[in-house]
Amino acid sequence: MSVAYVVLAVVSALWVGFSGVSLARRAEFVTQPLVEYGVPRSWWTGLALAKLAGAAGLLVGLAVPAVGVAAAVGLILYFLGAVVTNVRARSYKTVPFPLLYLAPVAVTLVLGLAV
Repeated sequence: MSVAYVVLAVVSALWVGFSGVSLARRAEFVTQPLVEYGVPRSWWTGLALAKLAGAAGLLVGLAVPAVGVAAAVGLILYFLGAVVTNVRARSYKTVPFPLLYLAPVAVTLVLGLAV
């Protein structure tokens, strides 16, 4: 296991975890776009939990690689879904935001599989 992989996995987990906590706490900078995109409020808790579970899975993946792979794949699918949601809402200027979460998770996955 490389130092780069460990550092990136931890940073990615913290970054995604911040996003999950922000949604769970209903931070306006997270919820305002969800309202604009038409994401039902009833989904918000589940979406926050999915991010938090993915972040935790990245950390567990340091000890159990299969869990890290599953978490990374799940988070990549989650953030691809966020990109699709932005595009469907015609909010093209906000498409980069989910990509800022997706990119480090994807690199973490690639580094984890290379080990």
